[in-house]
Amino acid sequence: RMEGQGSYLLPTGTEYRGALRDGVFDGEGSLLFPNGGTYRAVWHRGVPTQGKYIFADGLEYEDKKWHYCDGYDRRFYTEICSGLKPAGISQLTNLDPPRKIPEGCYDCGDGFYNPETRVIVDYKLRFLRNADDDEHEWIIRTCRKAWDETTEHELKP
Repeated sequence: RMEGQGSYLLPTGTEYRGALRDGVFDGEGSLLFPNGGTYRAVWHRGVPTQGKYIFADGLEYEDKKWHYCDGYDRRFYTEICSGLKPAGISQLTNLDPPRKIPEGCYDCGDGFYNPETRVIVDYKLRFLRNADDDEHEWIIRTCRKAWDETTEHELKP
C-alpha cells in the first residue's frame, strides 16, 4: 500500500499530493482539480478533518459569511480584485476574455457541452461524461452558448 509523501492521479484528472498512510490520504495533503481549483486539507484515514477550497482565480471559499455571488453583489471575483470595466464593455465570465466555445456547444462550467451528442468534454476537449435529461435541460436553459449565427453588413447598391 502507498505510504509516506506522494501523489496519486485519479481517473477524473484530479491529483492528490501529500501524506499517505496504509493506502489512504492521511496527514496534510491537497487535491488539485483539473479546473485549477485546490482543496488543501488535513486528512485522517481518507477523510478531511479540516480544509479549505481555493478556486482557480485565488478566491478562497468561506463556509460562514460567504458574500461572493450572494445576490447583492454580482461582480466576478476578478472584477472585485481589479475593478469594473468601463460602461459598454461587459465581462461575461470570471475568465477575461472568456473561453471560445466551439460552434453549437455550451460552456457548462467544467467543460463544453454538445447538445447533439449529449457529451461533455473538458476544456482540453477530453471526455468527461454524458449528460442525462436533467443536466441537458439545465445547460440549455442556463449556460453560455457559442454564437451560431453570422451577421454581415450588406452594402446597398
